Amino acid sequence: MEGTVVVLIVLAAGIPVLHAADHALDAAWEDWKSLHGKTYTEDSEGHRRMIWEENHRFIQQHNLEEAQGKHSYKLGMNHFGDLTQTEFQKMMLDFNLASTADTSLPVWNGSVLKAPTEVDWSKKGYVTPVKDQGQCGSCWAFSSTGALEGQVFKKTGKLISLSEQNLVDCSRQYGNHGCNGGLMDRAFQYIKDNGGIASEEGYPYTAKENPCSYNKSQEAATCTGYTLLPPGSERYLRDALAAIGPVSVTLNADRLQFYKSGVYYDPRCSKEINHAVLAVGYGVSWYELENNVSSRCPTRFWILKNSWGSDWGNQGYMRLAREHGNNCGIAIYSIFPKV
Repeated sequence: MEGTVVVLIVLAAGIPVLHAADHALDAAWEDWKSLHGKTYTEDSEGHRRMIWEENHRFIQQHNLEEAQGKHSYKLGMNHFGDLTQTEFQKMMLDFNLASTADTSLPVWNGSVLKAPTEVDWSKKGYVTPVKDQGQCGSCWAFSSTGALEGQVFKKTGKLISLSEQNLVDCSRQYGNHGCNGGLMDRAFQYIKDNGGIASEEGYPYTAKENPCSYNKSQEAATCTGYTLLPPGSERYLRDALAAIGPVSVTLNADRLQFYKSGVYYDPRCSKEINHAVLAVGYGVSWYELENNVSSRCPTRFWILKNSWGSDWGNQGYMRLAREHGNNCGIAIYSIFPKV
């Protein structure tokens, strides 16, 4: 059509399409930029606007289908709205267990005779406010500090926000790679050997790699060791959450860019884990509890604290389907520290 500007973009799903700007979304675009502090060059804004529009439509379509009962969770626009799915994955998902796994770790053999129906340590003082890793592949550090914060609280009654930056800067010799990924067991081993870790206040987060600047006077907590859960066992993960407290876990997060609420279940979700989070509990939907029935729908869930800020998900948290075939590989690599 004469006078129409057509732009080639790549959808979040990775499919090239031709699309013209929708001026009915002008106000929404400006509001979104203002909310998230987004600024662009004149050359790049049109491209980012087109990606945002396609993501907007994708979210709207999904939520329409959710209202029709086709999905168990809702999506929502957030600060990742101007990224394609490929860009999002490259920026935020670089956890790689296969290349660095240690098969000699001590494995937990504990169990709970009768685990409670629901557990949520975030309501019992074990969990610090949601943090934001920014554009740094340090999810492993946030998962590590979260688990240790919970164990320190359990032992001392004091909730201390611990320093991810300390781990990013100082645990490279243990095989971690700063903003390019790492493992929680190696973070815990560093803390043990180092004799401690700094607090968030004493060693603040910068979302980039810096020379290690830890000194003993910064010590805010330590750990005496760590224990791996039997790989792939959701039952052991449930029992550990009930008996121990928050647990460091990993999952495949390829499709979580715009998760907002509900119990996430997608049969397409890969078990190739690429992101670390903190499991803070588990639960069962009101329907299953009230009717005392087992549903084929994902009514049982894990409660996960993410490190993508409070604008993502349900104020930084998500619910992931539990006992649905180890959905997204949630139980493949789970670990907790000892204090």
